[in-house]
Amino acid sequence: MTLNRNKIILILVILGVAIQLVPIDRTNPPVTGELAAPPELHGILRRACYDCHSNETVWPWYSRVAPVSWLVASDVYEGREHLNFSIWNEYPDERRTKLRMEISKEVREGEMPPFQYVPAHPEAKLSEGDKGVIHAWAGG
Repeated sequence: MTLNRNKIILILVILGVAIQLVPIDRTNPPVTGELAAPPELHGILRRACYDCHSNETVWPWYSRVAPVSWLVASDVYEGREHLNFSIWNEYPDERRTKLRMEISKEVREGEMPPFQYVPAHPEAKLSEGDKGVIHAWAGG
């Protein structure tokens, strides 16, 4: 049995509406410890990193539209799991040292911020000066 074009479109519309009902957690847990950093570095990190690596995520409008919402939430929760500036003071010194080295490496290699993030958030693009400030802090 073949479905005609109108039935296929109707099914796709119904599926599109139905997936909007899948709940996505877009909460920001409390900030329990802030990164003590010079104002210039703090500004760069807020602008380029905090949406995924802190409990201060600004959830854009498209984070409410499935299936994009699933990807955004996944990126945020994965980012927070790896590095969360909102709990920086809770990390042991050894972990903070390792994280600073990783930050420097990822920035140097152009891995952070991710290429797919920057087009929607052009303010997150790091200048050479921004990278220098990060490397100086990170010891890279």
